[in-house]
Amino acid sequence: MKEIKVIRNEQPKTKPDGDRLGFGKYFTDHMLVMDYSADQGWHEPMIVPYGPITLDPSAMVFHYGQEVFEGMKAYKTADGHVCLFRPDANMHRLNQSSERISIPEVDEELLLDGIIALVREDQDWIPDGAESSLYIRPFIIATEPGLGVRAAREYKLMVILSPSGSYYPEGIHPVSIFVENQYVRAVRGGTGTAKTAGNYASGIKAQEIAQKEGYSQVLWLDGVEKKYIEEVGSMNVFFKISGEIVTPELSGSILAGITRDSVIRLLQSWGHQVTERKISVEELFAASSAGTLEEAFGTGTAAVISPIGKMKWDSEEITISGGHTGEISKKLYDTITGIQKGVLEDPFGWRKVIL
Repeated sequence: MKEIKVIRNEQPKTKPDGDRLGFGKYFTDHMLVMDYSADQGWHEPMIVPYGPITLDPSAMVFHYGQEVFEGMKAYKTADGHVCLFRPDANMHRLNQSSERISIPEVDEELLLDGIIALVREDQDWIPDGAESSLYIRPFIIATEPGLGVRAAREYKLMVILSPSGSYYPEGIHPVSIFVENQYVRAVRGGTGTAKTAGNYASGIKAQEIAQKEGYSQVLWLDGVEKKYIEEVGSMNVFFKISGEIVTPELSGSILAGITRDSVIRLLQSWGHQVTERKISVEELFAASSAGTLEEAFGTGTAAVISPIGKMKWDSEEITISGGHTGEISKKLYDTITGIQKGVLEDPFGWRKVIL
């Protein structure tokens, strides 16, 4: 592991109550920073006290949106160790996102070394609760001052840490989903496959509408025909129809979720038939009417598994699994979190112990 310079915070914060963490509300004492310039490349990774940064008003991130990020977690295991879950996949996806937004590739091994050093530095912030973890947010922004539509020549990479509880107030209980008909998230050839801020900013309006209607999340349809299901606001999505588990195929506008991939591999190892294909909202609601829509759930780093209990499309609303958490959703949640927390065996080699 490369030596990372550390400047320690001489005024550490008071840690929050572990029972009231929520998600993304609190941040630890330190952060990882690393800069890029065209003549030096990525250089001088450092761990410094968490705090504000100063940017020129003409920094290109403000005007042209060059930004990418990742989401991952550190977990405290049952035997007191600290581990990450498939961190190499996050490093690789960050570079995939960067390539789409014309941000220079970062050394994946160097970045992971820096993240591990940062988590070790702030390990006392890792919460103990069963549904708690230390959320890790790496991100890159264009910092070069100047106006003109082109790729920047200067960037800043940062990693911040946030002790967090359950992503949804409902926890593992089913959430309600609003099918969005007016707005679109992404189209093939766009930035839907990149984890970039603009994708999420464009979804806020639809999310506000859904919440006014009393729903937790938005289900996006494809941007061309507004017919085929793509993903939920912050998650990939799966449906069990007549015993077959179906998830939208990665068609060029859907984020390739790491939890999505983990779920597919787990389901296949359990003997389930998993099909990646186009699935229309009409097909889904018809299956509900026919009584063959058995279960639905979202997958993502933040929530892990989020059962879907209710869904609205136009004026029609359906209830899934009787509004309860389905058997597969529960088994997947228990298995993935069990692997993450060191309670269950890790046959796939997903858990990386760092402390």
